[in-house]
Amino acid sequence: MRKFATLLLAGTIAVSALATAAYAENPMVGGAAMYANKTIVENAVNSKDHTTLVAAVKAAGLVETLQGAGPFTVFAPTNEAFAALPAGTVETLLKPENKDKLTKILTCHVIGAKAMGADVAAMAKADGGTHKVKTVGGCELWLKADGGKVTVTDENGNVANVTIADVEQSNGVIHVIDKVLLPKM
Repeated sequence: MRKFATLLLAGTIAVSALATAAYAENPMVGGAAMYANKTIVENAVNSKDHTTLVAAVKAAGLVETLQGAGPFTVFAPTNEAFAALPAGTVETLLKPENKDKLTKILTCHVIGAKAMGADVAAMAKADGGTHKVKTVGGCELWLKADGGKVTVTDENGNVANVTIADVEQSNGVIHVIDKVLLPKM
């Protein structure tokens, strides 16, 4: 019986170690574990750094879309990025009468493909250092990878830094950014 208990304990430790190793592959975001088998929305709602983004996604009616099959690459601005917008901007955008504008801004953070950091670097290198992409919202973004650092430039010349890359999701990937990307309006 003692041998069985030892084997059971060893098996439990081995399974726990495997689970920890699998979990460790995806970075923590906003103090929460991000699971590669969950959708973008299922993971984002757990990040304390993305409560404004989640509220905006809900207000724009994009929850169902971002829970879809994808694949999507989402450049996810933090709460601090939203707070850096002019005073009152977020509150104004969250009003029902501004849903179209909010939807446009949010979908300009989404690419209809899965682009990991290595993919971005390869595309940028192939294009002479900067790769232009079209977003789901019809905006153009310029992706640049230099010295292990990835930046995203919007149509207005605003540059966001990718602060956490390659957060895999079941329907794509999230790259956390430090600025809100804005379309030309």
